[in-house]
Amino acid sequence: MDATDITTPTPPDDYDSPWKEVSGRFFPQLVEFFAPDLYAIIDWSAGYEFLEQELREMLRDAETGPRRVDKVVKVRTLSGKPLYLVLHVEIQVSRESGFPRRMFVYFYRLYDLYPEQVVSLAILADEEPDWEPKSYEYALHGTELEFGYRTVKIWEYNGRWAELEKDPNPFALVVMAHLKTKATRGKARERLAWKVNLVRQLYERGYERKDVLELFRFIDWLLVLPEEMTKSFRQRIEEIEQESKMKYVTSIERLGRREGRQEGLRDVVLALFEEKFGPPDAPI
Repeated sequence: MDATDITTPTPPDDYDSPWKEVSGRFFPQLVEFFAPDLYAIIDWSAGYEFLEQELREMLRDAETGPRRVDKVVKVRTLSGKPLYLVLHVEIQVSRESGFPRRMFVYFYRLYDLYPEQVVSLAILADEEPDWEPKSYEYALHGTELEFGYRTVKIWEYNGRWAELEKDPNPFALVVMAHLKTKATRGKARERLAWKVNLVRQLYERGYERKDVLELFRFIDWLLVLPEEMTKSFRQRIEEIEQESKMKYVTSIERLGRREGRQEGLRDVVLALFEEKFGPPDAPI
C-alpha cells in the first residue's frame, strides 16, 4: 500500500443505489452478460416491462434487509410466451444463511401469479469466494422440497480481467468497477488510478454519448474518492476527453457551474438524465 493511503482513506462505499440504476438502464445487456442462454431465447423487439407493483407485493411482508437490488421483469420468448424474470443482486460483505430461503419465497410468490413462467437469477456481489448458495431445501416428516435457482458469482471475474477488458458489453465495465471498488477500499491513491483507468476504457469503447454518461455516473458513484483527490480526477478526465475529442462529462460539469448548482458532478449528471429520460427507476 502507498504510504499516503494510510492517511487518505476512501469514503464509505455505496453499492446498492448504483446497481439499482445501472441494472434498470442496461437490463438487456445485463441478461446478455450474466445469462447469455436466456438472452438468446428472449424476443427483445417485443420490449420488456418492470413490474414494480408485483415486486412490492412480493416484498410487502418479507424481510429483505439492506444492500439488495431486486427487480421483476416481464419479457417474451421468441416463441411468443411471456417469461417473468426475478432478478436479485446480493451485495453482502459476508455469507447469509437465510439467502436461499428468500430466493424461494420470491419465486413461489411470483409463481402463484404466473405458474410455469418464472425464472430466478441471483447475482452474488459479495467478497467470499467459497459462498455460492444455489438451492433451498426443506424436509419435515415426509414433506420435502428442493428449489434450485441460477446464480452468478462476480468474485470469479477477478480471474478473467483480460476477458472483461475486451468484452464490449457495458456490464463488463460495471463488473470491473465493482471489483476495483472492493479491492481499493482504504487505498485512495490506488482507487484514483483505477478510476481514471476505467473511465479511459469507457471512452475507448465507442459507446453512444448517453451510455458513456450513464456508465461514467456508475463509476463515479461507486469509486468514491476523498474530496482532496476530486480535483485531480477531474483534471485527468479533461485530459482523456481532449485525447478522445469527446467532451461528454466536462461539458455537463461546466453546464452545472453556469447554472450555479452546488450539487457536484454526480448530481448534475443525475439532474440532466432525469430531465431527459425520467427518474432512474423508470422503465426504459
